Amino acid sequence: MQDQNTQLLLISGESASGKSASLMNLRGDNRVLYLNTESGKQLPFRNNFMRKTIKDPYHVYEAFEYAESTDSFDTIVIDSLTFLMDMFESVYVLNSDNTMKAWGDYQQFFKNLMQQHVASSKCNVIFTAHTKSELNEKTMEYDTCVPVKGALKNNGLEAYFSTVVGTKRITLKALKDYKDNNPLLNISEEDESLQFKHVFQTRITKTTTGERIRSPMGMFSTPETYMDNDAQLLLDHLKTYYGN
Repeated sequence: MQDQNTQLLLISGESASGKSASLMNLRGDNRVLYLNTESGKQLPFRNNFMRKTIKDPYHVYEAFEYAESTDSFDTIVIDSLTFLMDMFESVYVLNSDNTMKAWGDYQQFFKNLMQQHVASSKCNVIFTAHTKSELNEKTMEYDTCVPVKGALKNNGLEAYFSTVVGTKRITLKALKDYKDNNPLLNISEEDESLQFKHVFQTRITKTTTGERIRSPMGMFSTPETYMDNDAQLLLDHLKTYYGN
């Protein structure tokens, strides 16, 4: 059993910012196990994923166990982590006679998912998550993070990921300083016609210091602060970085 899954991503962003669309180019889409926690919401593109609608949070554990028992999958997608944790609250916390214990179970559910199932998985694992921005009254700047409740809020869900990217819609004018020496950013004819592009933000900038975007040192150069909104391209970049 491996000690760490280096092919682990958290793709976070506001609604309609391109999180689900970034999955469109996943290689070997018939080998993708797609776990939908958002009431069976359809993906915005055709695909051959094995799609499962999650109605009980613990079914995610079972999905990982199933994927590990077979050689049928290369990638597991959980879309989204935000709705998964909301589901746990609705199903197991709000209806509990012992809410203190239930909130403890809420925290332990996520920890066990990450430490017991995700960390040892042989598959690429991709989580999407919605973000929320709140004004930090101490700094008078907006902090942007994946919302979560209970004790998990102290460190944040992002703390369990080495690579967290943000989905953004950026004008081509704002991207002009990032196009040179950046093999990860490609401007298409459609982008040119629209004059904006959906991208992953991989590094913090001076205007986004309140966000929890993160990656290991040296994974992305300054020109690579923005890259194509493409989960497969990002997985390939991780593979090159870690040398596996």
